[in-house]
Amino acid sequence: MEKIKDTIESVIKDLMVKKSGADDEGPEVWLRKVLTKKELGHIKFQYFRKGILGLITDSSVWLYSFNLKKEILLERFRKCSAEVKEIRFSIGDLT
Repeated sequence: MEKIKDTIESVIKDLMVKKSGADDEGPEVWLRKVLTKKELGHIKFQYFRKGILGLITDSSVWLYSFNLKKEILLERFRKCSAEVKEIRFSIGDLT
């Protein structure tokens, strides 16, 4: 017969795994799934509201590059989450 202590620990561990798995599926995880390592070094998640994903790039060169790929990126983000309707890029500090 299993001890109550072991049962409780098992249940708590399962709940923590489920909770952390659900939290992982957010815009920052979508970025890691969609972009390359090189691109990830030049972009940062800013906000996600009303289906609009706001991202900050570190230079005008990368802003231009991401805008050229905007439709392709939008399709990839929609595969991660159907909630994504639009992507908006801006230039800013990534720190």
